[in-house]
Amino acid sequence: MSGSGNNPYLAHLPADQQKTGSSTDPFKSMVPRKTTADQAEALENGATNPFTGRTFTAKYQKILEGRRKLPVHAQRNEFLEMIHNNQFVVLVGETGSGKTTQIPQFMVYDELPHLKGKQIACTQPRRVAAMSVAQRVADEMDVKLGEEVGYNIRFEDNTSPKTFLKYMTDGMLLREAMSDPKLSRYSAIILDEAHERTLNTDILMGLLKEVCRKRRDLQVIVMSATLDAGKFQKYFNEAPLLTVPGRTYPVEIFYTPEPERDYLEAAIRTVLQVHVSEPEGDILVFLTGEEEIEQACRKIEAEGDVLIRSHDAGPLKVVPLYSTLPPHAQQRIFDAAPPPRKKGGRPGRKVVVSTNIAETSLTIDGIVYVIDPGFAKQKVYNPRIRVESLLVSPISKASAQQRAGRAGRTRPGKSFRLYTESAFNKELIEQTYPEILRSNLGSVVLQLKKLGIDDLVHFDFMDPPAPETLMRALELLNYLGALDDDGELTPLGDIMAAFPLDPQLCKMLIESPKYKCSNEILSIAALLSVPQIFMRPNEARKQADEAKAEFAHADGDHLTLLNAYHAYKLNEDDPKWCWNHFLNQRSLKSADNVRRQLRRTMENNDLDLISTSFEDRNYYSNIRRALAAGYFMQVAHLERSGHYLTVKDNQLVQLHPSSCLDHKPEWVLYNEFVLTTRNYIRICTEIKMDWLIDIAPHYFDLSNFPNCEARRKLERIFNRRNRVEDDNKAKKRRT
Repeated sequence: MSGSGNNPYLAHLPADQQKTGSSTDPFKSMVPRKTTADQAEALENGATNPFTGRTFTAKYQKILEGRRKLPVHAQRNEFLEMIHNNQFVVLVGETGSGKTTQIPQFMVYDELPHLKGKQIACTQPRRVAAMSVAQRVADEMDVKLGEEVGYNIRFEDNTSPKTFLKYMTDGMLLREAMSDPKLSRYSAIILDEAHERTLNTDILMGLLKEVCRKRRDLQVIVMSATLDAGKFQKYFNEAPLLTVPGRTYPVEIFYTPEPERDYLEAAIRTVLQVHVSEPEGDILVFLTGEEEIEQACRKIEAEGDVLIRSHDAGPLKVVPLYSTLPPHAQQRIFDAAPPPRKKGGRPGRKVVVSTNIAETSLTIDGIVYVIDPGFAKQKVYNPRIRVESLLVSPISKASAQQRAGRAGRTRPGKSFRLYTESAFNKELIEQTYPEILRSNLGSVVLQLKKLGIDDLVHFDFMDPPAPETLMRALELLNYLGALDDDGELTPLGDIMAAFPLDPQLCKMLIESPKYKCSNEILSIAALLSVPQIFMRPNEARKQADEAKAEFAHADGDHLTLLNAYHAYKLNEDDPKWCWNHFLNQRSLKSADNVRRQLRRTMENNDLDLISTSFEDRNYYSNIRRALAAGYFMQVAHLERSGHYLTVKDNQLVQLHPSSCLDHKPEWVLYNEFVLTTRNYIRICTEIKMDWLIDIAPHYFDLSNFPNCEARRKLERIFNRRNRVEDDNKAKKRRT
């Protein structure tokens, strides 16, 4: 058989590129050469979709007209020429250039990866961006999301065997590399938003350099809106640079004359002022987290109603946006602004209140005004005291420019910065510090070891982490049994790497069958991997606390979470029941999904799924022992002062006010160390010191234990045990 025949995949290729092959499996046998930009455009302009064989829809033709007007389209030939001649390409595309949606499509039409049985991956630092961009590209290519174009994020895989263009979080690509170190299923990998320098992106960059030495056919494109291009070019073997201008309109920047005392109040006040005094156009407000965003949305709606009536302004539609919102709620940011309240009245306005996920990748049409308080939540790790916290920190100048750029996408816009011009010039750093310099590297080291990278000190990081942080990570994994004393991955570490969780959670899950409670620990691990399930709205705090008390367990918060989850399942996932009991049904549903996937991983690793009988008096103590098996390094002892002291690190802490513990146990394990006005430990459970000595005698060895009250207690326990042991030996001798 020759020519394209019945094969829709090749119907629009020039005759010299139509290959011969089996009519039954065009994917494997027909491997075309790379197309030129003109040939790729012929595929796009044809009447038939080359990927589905169906006729292009009218919607596709309309979208295509808009795509051709994007700035990146003018440089399609230049980009393809670069990628044909180089393994690495660095692309700086300004906001609005269309790089995130178009570059992957240029690669698809150029390589036709489905004919080689290959895929093209485009990584995103955030789940929301991966999902929304995949949907947009599926529409642009006139295919169904989840088939030819899909996305893969943690605990959600929306792809199929047909998928050849995959948007995914950088962490998911890293996990794939564990089972396929050469990333052999991919012909090209696009690292988008590389300037964000997330932990996973930095590891991926080092890994891809290693992989590309072994695979000359793998192509890597590093893309960003704002980038220290020279640094990236140098890192990727002097890669060529392509700069794409953005389709942006001028944005007027306004600063406050004096520093604001309360940026949240200032942001709400500015939204209302803009709504009353500025021409039509939607507003984007940047805030730091879910709680702050929900509070702002409530206040803007309440105060907006009063303002609208008194000023005869148009209606306001306030929409929150943060990563833990479910997909259907996230899609509301793309809804149109509300119509005028009456004929001929002032138009309505949409207000999107978002975390910094709206800084890049997400384009929300209609945004004309941006309100930027100048803060974002950042992960900060202190290796000396082994504490990782999310702290509200000032943003960088690069982030401030990105935020302002959101206002000039469709027409000239305005950015209201709620800080002084002097603060912008003198106090903000140029670029955000890479996450790898401010993170706990436990999971990273485990991943790298699983990937076969043993020499961590000489691994090609763009910005190498501090040696102390690396040593802490190795120490953690050694105590957990994931690495042996020579730093080699143990069989236990190999299983731990299979779970997409923190090392302590992995260890807890793996050890749980030993304590006959793996089903319960599976539920607790899932509940700890999703946003908080207990809701406590400001207007109903007392009722929420009373509802939570129904599930409270005297031994601590982990068991309280478990009780709530069991009650949720007994009530058959009823949304009304959740609402009445102040439980976040979205989080519980997400925990269900996470639990299913973790269960599959346990089954794949032959870990037994068992439970102690509920009537057995050891039911809850077995669960607490299993928790201690993973979290024995996160333990605190009650001092005579009434405060807790964390074991080994000697940090003075208190139980978090949200804890269900109505007494102060002598020993507690905790899930999180929270730095706010005080040092708090959150999600705590009572344990016994004897358990800790049995579970981790190597960690509680007195020879390397600091001098404190906990040490004296340990000494008494060891002395008591030694006396019992001596008595037993004496009895044996007498016998």
